[in-house]
Amino acid sequence: MHAFVVGNVTIDETIGVAEMPTSGASILGRQLSRDLGGKGANQAIVMARCGLPTCLIAAIGEDSRGTSIQRRLESEPLDPKLSSLANGISDYSLVFTTPDGENAIITTTESAQSLSPSEALSVLGEAAAGDLAVLQGNLTDATTRTVLEFARTKGLVTAFNPSPIRPYFAELWPLIDIAFVNAGEARLLTGASGEPALRHLLAAGLKQVVLTRGAEGAMFANAGDLVTIAGEKCPVVDTTGAGDTFMAVALASSRLRGTALDQRAIRHASRAAAITVGRRGTLSAFPTTAELANILLTA
Repeated sequence: MHAFVVGNVTIDETIGVAEMPTSGASILGRQLSRDLGGKGANQAIVMARCGLPTCLIAAIGEDSRGTSIQRRLESEPLDPKLSSLANGISDYSLVFTTPDGENAIITTTESAQSLSPSEALSVLGEAAAGDLAVLQGNLTDATTRTVLEFARTKGLVTAFNPSPIRPYFAELWPLIDIAFVNAGEARLLTGASGEPALRHLLAAGLKQVVLTRGAEGAMFANAGDLVTIAGEKCPVVDTTGAGDTFMAVALASSRLRGTALDQRAIRHASRAAAITVGRRGTLSAFPTTAELANILLTA
């Protein structure tokens, strides 16, 4: 059982601010960290740390950020397949975080958008039926659609995090087995929240939907069931990467046990995300391999 994550990888610059800037405002900030990030890389790293064999398919630029990205990925237990954007700039994120741990993220996508369908499929062709194909919203319409269609023909399990949201996502739901959305994404996608949002997405063609609600926990629904799972009580330092941790651990927990996504996987994901929000940064905030191993042993 393998996971193939087709997504982005960035360098994250985290800046602490007293409050989020408003239009036209100039505010003071303090750089808190410089870390590896990007939703694709985040999810791939955490899945790999869980012990699930994981390949990251992504694009970087020919610059110092790209060199740094390569070095950092080499220290993780995953298989990075990186294409290079000639004379291009590697993607980066500016993460604004407030004292209560909330954040706003601006991410460039020049490299991610350069990943072509053929480059993605050249690696994804190694996958076997039952393997996992994981995507997010940073790629082009053509690459995202092509990868999902190819995954469907090969019998792969498809998981999607529709972030950042794009207008064409509604056309993709029939190609996706599992979607992970937060409360804000659910409202933007459906105009609803909670159970009505989940039911709307299932009716649109998704097989399973997980709705994360921060401290309020998560909701998990398929055609027959809807389950609410309480959140973990924990201090909140920085929420960057928490959703990626949650998604990665939920998927890894179920795949490593050879089961469909279940309540145990969601509980494991909540415990792992609680570790991430209690630490500053992106990669440096993720649970370690040992921490994840302990979580995955719990009921």
